[in-house]
Formats: sequence, structure tokens, C-alpha cells
Amino acid sequence: MSTGGPRIRASHWLMDAPGCLRAQSHRMPHGAGLGWFSLGDEPVRDRAPLAAFESPDFALHARNVVSHTFVSHVRDASVGGLTVHNCHPFVMNDRLFAHNGVVKGRSTLRSWLTEVDLAHVAGETDSELLFAYITAEIRRRGDTTEGLIEAVRRIGAELPVFSLNLLIAEAGRLWALRYPESNELWVLSPQRGGLSGPGSSAGTQCASAAHGHAGAEGHVPAVVVASEPMDGQPGWRLLEPGELLIVNGLNETSVHPFQPLRHPLSRADLSLREAASQGVVVPDPPAGDLAVAAVADGRSPGTEA
Repeated sequence: MSTGGPRIRASHWLMDAPGCLRAQSHRMPHGAGLGWFSLGDEPVRDRAPLAAFESPDFALHARNVVSHTFVSHVRDASVGGLTVHNCHPFVMNDRLFAHNGVVKGRSTLRSWLTEVDLAHVAGETDSELLFAYITAEIRRRGDTTEGLIEAVRRIGAELPVFSLNLLIAEAGRLWALRYPESNELWVLSPQRGGLSGPGSSAGTQCASAAHGHAGAEGHVPAVVVASEPMDGQPGWRLLEPGELLIVNGLNETSVHPFQPLRHPLSRADLSLREAASQGVVVPDPPAGDLAVAAVADGRSPGTEA
């Protein structure tokens, strides 16, 4: 039995919303991935180094996979080649992870990891190394929130960072961080009147879900987190710089445990490729890669998000 709520489809946010990931992938064409949790609450993912709008597998899974939690990501590459191992979401220790930003000092970050930690790393990106370090801290602390906070504090104190926006998903739970203000991160919550497509459910960024139309059959409450608003609903809220949003079902908690970056990167510090991936060279839109995640907590299984 799944512990994360009823199982739903995420096709509204992946394929049908005005700002869905398939549409976003025309601007971010270097990879697409979708992660979800199985009936046994184990993470599953399918990813490929091509645009979501070109991928028949992305469309197939978006329309047909049912789960209580989804994490999806489209990539605009800044570090690492166009290979499957560099595509998000990443999986380690029953968690899904996606990242939007630039963190330099990969050799330093790698030096913080043991050979056991590095065994999880198959690609070349700063994102996967960040996840390996966060995973190691979670294991040492024995708690996901504490481990994530301690890892991000050290990264913010010792490494050059432009943006460390990230999503971590466990079965039925999500952590979304905007740090610092360089890139945006938005949340759509039932408490703020957000509405979703039919059968949507609770979710978060890097994963997406939404609150259904009030009183409409087949719609369910949901939380959605995304790098930019995905439709014109009025309930989207921009996370504050340094805000860590923790979602458990439909319950949301925000904490602000981080100090200002000690070695912040400006736009002038980025390479042309890094700047383009973060939307610095191309002014519209402001985000680089986009991740979408969803956690279901609605009325009927097998409905569509």
C-alpha cells in the first residue's frame, strides 16, 4: 500500500497546462525526465537527453503513470554533456532530486564525499554531486530535514553559488528550497485558492500538483511547486529567498534556516553557457531548467493531474 495518498496522473502539469513541461522544453531542450513512486513506494524514473516535446516516452508516461508523488524536470545544460546520466531527476536512497542553479567548486564538493558516497554518482553535473552530499548528510543526521539544512549551510558557507534551488521528494513528502534570490521558485497551495486540472493532487516543485476546482467532480486538493507559474491561476506564491518549504501530504511548513551566501556569484561570474541556462542571457523567462513534483492527497485513485 502506498502511504502518500491516492494515486493520480500528472498529465495536466506535464502536458496540458499553458506552461506545462512539454511546452517549457522548447526552451530547455537538453534532457527530460519523470520520476514517481511505485506501489511499494520505491522511486522510479525515466529520463533521456532529448527535449520532452520530442520524447514519445515522456508523453506516454505523463499520460499513463499513476502515483501519489511525481518529480519531473526539463534541462538546459550548463555542466556536463548531453547524456542520460546527466539528466534529472536523480535517485539515491529512495529519494528523487532535481536542481536549478549553478554551484562551483566541484572538486571541493567531491572531496567531501567518501568512495561509498561517490558510488551513487554516474554523471558529471554539479547537481548530482550536490545530491550525493545532501544524501550523505541525511544519512549522518538520520533526518531528511536536518541533513538537508546542514548540507546547504556548508555549501553556502564554503562554495561559490549563483543559485541552489532544489527539490527532494520521498514517498508522499517534498522539500523545496529557493536560495538565494537569483532564480525564482513558486508554490500553488489549496490554502491560497489554487485550482488544478481534473484529478490533480498535492505536490511540490520539481514535482507538481494542484488544488482542484472547488466542488468539481474528479478534482482534488494539491500543492504545486515550479520554477515559474504554470498557468494563470491567482494562487501562485513566490517563495522567499532562503525559504525551505516542507510538504507532507497537504500540510505545508516553511523555515528560513540559512545565512546569506559567503561566496555569492554574480551574473558576470558565469560562463556564457551557465548564464544562458539560468536565463541571464535570454531575458524571458527568468528560470533555467524547470522541475515539477506532485504528491497526491485527493479523492479518487487514477484521476488525472
